[in-house]
Amino acid sequence: MDCVSKESSVKRTTIILDEEERRYIDSLIRDGMEPGIKPLISKMVDIYRSMMVYDWRYPGEYYAGISRVAFVNVEFINILLQHIPNERWREVGQKIGEAAKVSIEATLNIQTTDREKWPDVFKRLRVQGFGDFYLRDKYFIIKAPFIVNHEMLCGLLEALLGVRLEARTFSAPLVFEIVG
Repeated sequence: MDCVSKESSVKRTTIILDEEERRYIDSLIRDGMEPGIKPLISKMVDIYRSMMVYDWRYPGEYYAGISRVAFVNVEFINILLQHIPNERWREVGQKIGEAAKVSIEATLNIQTTDREKWPDVFKRLRVQGFGDFYLRDKYFIIKAPFIVNHEMLCGLLEALLGVRLEARTFSAPLVFEIVG
């Protein structure tokens, strides 16, 4: 006998895809980029919710919480960063971290310095393209960062998370040790 109540039962919906959309999704699954249509749709909903897509004003005006975001080539960012004097990299990173802190705290209603909330902070950074963040004991590992300058990223994380860090690697994947 099935003991599932009506309230906890799975709800189904139908999505009508045009032929081109279905071919594209099928190719993602066939090429191993997606495990199936349900996980793909779940991921899309998660991204939609994470990026607050419902606040986007097309074309070209996108927000993640209170912050306007732009889809910019990493090459553009690197050109801008190359024009910052080396001795100011960490300071500039800290300024970016302070801005990210205000945005994340206001949007998610959390304290970024609360270590229990770091998974939420890392998820927001990942959704915004900062890279994949992992905490292992006293080490941060950042895979695929779009800011590849370790000094600048170190300053950003220090200001955002309220910790002191030392770089242990100088190219991606970046590793920082929490030292204070």
